[in-house]
Amino acid sequence: MTHASGERDAGIGQTGEIDGGARRSRPIRELVEGTWPMRACGASGVKVSDEIHKAYTDIKKSKKYRYIIFHIKDDKEICIETYGDRDATYDDYLQHLSNVGPEQCRYGLYDFEYEHACQGTSDTKKQKLFLMSWCPDTAKIKKKMLYSSSFDALKHALEGVGKYIQATDMAEASYECVLEKCRSTDRS
Repeated sequence: MTHASGERDAGIGQTGEIDGGARRSRPIRELVEGTWPMRACGASGVKVSDEIHKAYTDIKKSKKYRYIIFHIKDDKEICIETYGDRDATYDDYLQHLSNVGPEQCRYGLYDFEYEHACQGTSDTKKQKLFLMSWCPDTAKIKKKMLYSSSFDALKHALEGVGKYIQATDMAEASYECVLEKCRSTDRS
């Protein structure tokens, strides 16, 4: 039997006979091939909007933006909230995160540039894309759970990000903390 949801009974447990007893069991269902949504979807069921892929290319390859802030719209879809121009600073990025309010969560993709010196060489300019999950301690539990369970869907959609950062306060999101995390994976 096929259901409206695209599922079909697997035929197990339909007779209700368990060791000759009259107890009925619920049918086990399997997903019919071709009915699963193709867009990335997190454990929460939140989808990643199509516009994010183009914006990711714009920041990674075209260097059009310094950062992009994402939010979950109507608890259903990760969408772009704002862009930071190429000349925007890290302080501008942090300011936007703090301006959304103490009970709001966000994701941020940032094209981070910094100096790094390998042992015995001069400083080299490095660049690393990082994706931050901003869930302040003051946010409501339901909101934090939604953003945490949807983070993997965004990670999957943005392949090639150099670092993933989870921040719950401004100290964890600070320039110094992010710099330390980015340098931790560089060669010494």
